[in-house]
Amino acid sequence: MRIALPREIAISAFAGRDPARPVAALGGETMGTSWSVRFAVPRAADIEAVKAAIQIRLDIIIDEMSHWRPDSLISEYNRSDAGSSVRLPPDFETVVAAAIDVARRSGGAFDPTIGRIVDLRGFGPYPTHYSDDEAHIASLHEHAGWHRLRHEDGRLVQPGGLALDLSGIAKGHAVDAVADCLAGQGIAHALVEIGGELAGRGVRPDGEPWWVDLENPPGITLPPLRIALHGLAVATSGDYRRGAHTIDPRSGRSAANGLRSVSVIHRSAMLADAWATALTVLGTEEGLEIATREGLAARFVDQREHLSPALAEMLE
Repeated sequence: MRIALPREIAISAFAGRDPARPVAALGGETMGTSWSVRFAVPRAADIEAVKAAIQIRLDIIIDEMSHWRPDSLISEYNRSDAGSSVRLPPDFETVVAAAIDVARRSGGAFDPTIGRIVDLRGFGPYPTHYSDDEAHIASLHEHAGWHRLRHEDGRLVQPGGLALDLSGIAKGHAVDAVADCLAGQGIAHALVEIGGELAGRGVRPDGEPWWVDLENPPGITLPPLRIALHGLAVATSGDYRRGAHTIDPRSGRSAANGLRSVSVIHRSAMLADAWATALTVLGTEEGLEIATREGLAARFVDQREHLSPALAEMLE
């Protein structure tokens, strides 16, 4: 068993833990998948109130960023006329700013502006729109591009014909948001999961971290790799759950480069989510170069396993 440990351990997390506190488990549905939370229950905590607060927090994010909802803010933006703009609430603005930054740093391997191409490839809310027509893809690709986004004074301008798809980053943001929501209710020790993306805060009542094992793609045998999610998050992008669904924004075509999965460990689940997608698009060789440059702890799996220097350091 290989163990990946965080670079820093918060002594305050151990000072504030109570070995006698029980661990509660909550769960529900969101973003077309499931969410689950495990946390050390503070004294006098109202479990049902905690669950209600989590669901409300998630519903706010869906109302803003679900392109599967025709009445969401992102759908409103995608339908808007050239030159118009929408005022971004805090969640949306945080995600858009991070998405643009990762797009820039990854050379466009991550791009939140390929919503119409995602629909055309059959991975959006309208699978009947599927087409493999090269001319159609090229036409939509001309209207995409993160560099066309104008994010000014809390407003996002529609340059014309551009459709956002934040599914490669919004889920990670939701994980962070739920963890912060719990912290706001005095819950400092928790493990949050949404659709396989996880974040761990604090420690378990027994003083152990929140342990998570990285999943291996089917047919690939690798030594187990266990992560101590103490102030850390992990996100995985892979082709073995929904098929080859990752699109290379630079071409508008599927990112068929032999990668089976990429996992990224980061303090932010939002950034782990976005970078896992970007590195999957880049492929093993270029992805490792970018992960090394950015100091990302990442595991690439094709027919073998490849670890970035930052992740290898966590194993030492």
